[in-house]
Order: sequence, then C-alpha cells, then structure tokens
Amino acid sequence: MATTTAPETIGRAEFPVWGGRAVVAVCERGGLAAALAHVKRTVAAFDLACSSFREDSELALLNASPREEVVVSSLLFTAVREALRAARLTGGAVDPTVGQALVAHRITPPLSERQLRIEPAPGYAAVKIDEAAHSITLPAGVQLDLGATAKALAADMAAAAARSAAGCGVLVGLCGDIAVAGSPPEGGWKIRVTDDHRRGYGPGQTVAIETGGLATSSVTVRRSGDGLDAIHHLIDPGTGRPVQGPWRTASVSADSCLDANTASTAGIVLGSAATDWLELKGLPSRLVAHDDSVRYIARWPQEGDDL
Repeated sequence: MATTTAPETIGRAEFPVWGGRAVVAVCERGGLAAALAHVKRTVAAFDLACSSFREDSELALLNASPREEVVVSSLLFTAVREALRAARLTGGAVDPTVGQALVAHRITPPLSERQLRIEPAPGYAAVKIDEAAHSITLPAGVQLDLGATAKALAADMAAAAARSAAGCGVLVGLCGDIAVAGSPPEGGWKIRVTDDHRRGYGPGQTVAIETGGLATSSVTVRRSGDGLDAIHHLIDPGTGRPVQGPWRTASVSADSCLDANTASTAGIVLGSAATDWLELKGLPSRLVAHDDSVRYIARWPQEGDDL
C-alpha cells in the first residue's frame, strides 16, 4: 500500500528498507526532518535486534544458543513477547517458531529438487520468557522468526517516536505496514491498498484511517524460485510449508499496526476460516481471493475498489 497525494501542508519522505520502501509523512512540513531521523533510528535498532537476515543480529545469536537462558535487550524481549502474544491471539496461526521452516525454504535449488525435512512448527508454547530477568530460552531445534510481527511493531514504535519529535500528526509506513500517531490531516490519512506497496498506485482501493494502523499480507510478494517452483514467505505453522489457501491478499485495520499485521497474516493462514475469525474480532478487513473476488468484513468500505 502507498500513501496517496498529500495536502500542501504535509511533508513526506521515503527511503529503502528491508527490500521495500519506508514512508514518513507529517502534517507540518517543519517537523519532517526530526520525524525522519527518529524513524531511521528505530528501523536501525530493530534491524540489529530482530533481523533473520544478518548473522550479527541479536535474534541470530539467540537462535544459535539452544537450551540456554539468554538475557536479551529490552527491544528484542519486547519483540519476542509481542510475537508470542500474536500467536496466542490467533490460536497459533501466526507463530514465531516457523524460523526453521523459513530457513529451509530459502535454500536453493528450487523446492521440487530439494531433499529437505519440512515439519510443522514446534509451537510458541515451547518458548520460555522470564519478564524479571529479561531472558529467553529456546529448546533445541527451535528457531524464531519475527517477520510476521516485528516490522509492524517497528512501525508503531517509529510513529510514536516521530510524533513526539515532530510535534504533529505522523504516518509511518514500513514495507506497506502503516502506523499513524497524533492528529491526522482533515479526512484522515489516505492509503492505497494493493497487493504490493512497491507498485505504488496499483489496482486496489484507497481508504482513510485516523488512528491505529493498517497492514496488508500477500502471497504475491517476497517469492523465491520460478514458475511452478515459486514459493512465498507466509508459512503455515501446522505444516511448515507455504500457505495454500483461498486468499492471495488480506488487509486489516486495527488499533495498532502490530494488531493489524497479526490479523492480516492470520487471515491468509486461516484460509476459509478467516472470514468468521475476523468478523468475530470486529476487525475491518478486505480479503482478495486468487480469482480477484473481494470479501469485505466488519465495516471495511466497499466503495472505490478498482481491482
């Protein structure tokens, strides 16, 4: 998703992050530089603490220390605690213990030529955290991946920091996950919801939010391999394999970007059960099926969708 054309008073900047784009927008142009600096600082801190793609990240060191009680930074501890909360709220549909499965699927050659042992995720209950000691203990064979929650948590924290620094309403988008803080512009922040935020104004729908966050999860992005061997990054914890379900894209609005992204990821993983689950949670949602049909849930607007 991408922000649409802003009013004259709004300041806006972008920079590359995690294979996508970060967007920072402020209601008052004079606050843009301070907001941008705080967002970049937050992104850098999350990358060092939570990345699964760098060997020197704190998460990588934790994953390399099975059976050990590892005292971690406040940031990583918060990120893991929130990932476990997401797992509980979704009944395990969004589970950080899919790390080993994700590593296996990143290996080349393509899936059809691999001899890999793909198993269900060990399950979030296997992870032990100690609030008092700020420590985490992983059993042997468990690797955490925080991709389903850490980016959204980073957006929430970056938006809060940017709001304080800029002294006005702000929007922060990290690879399409949107968090807003402070007073929004008149009519709310306009956001383009589409399969891939990197495509800009692609087929989809423009909506507005005033508080909280909005997130989109899709099996059409972050794919590896070619043709029939192409796989995506959303893993079904119950099988350890990429999700095979009716939805190609799920967008959700919630009280925070973290809750929105938790629900959008769960929407893809839960498949046909997602509609009832999202309705029960009362979360405004837009589910796009592989045949381009769209399902609108819990007050998500139906107007203006040009898919």
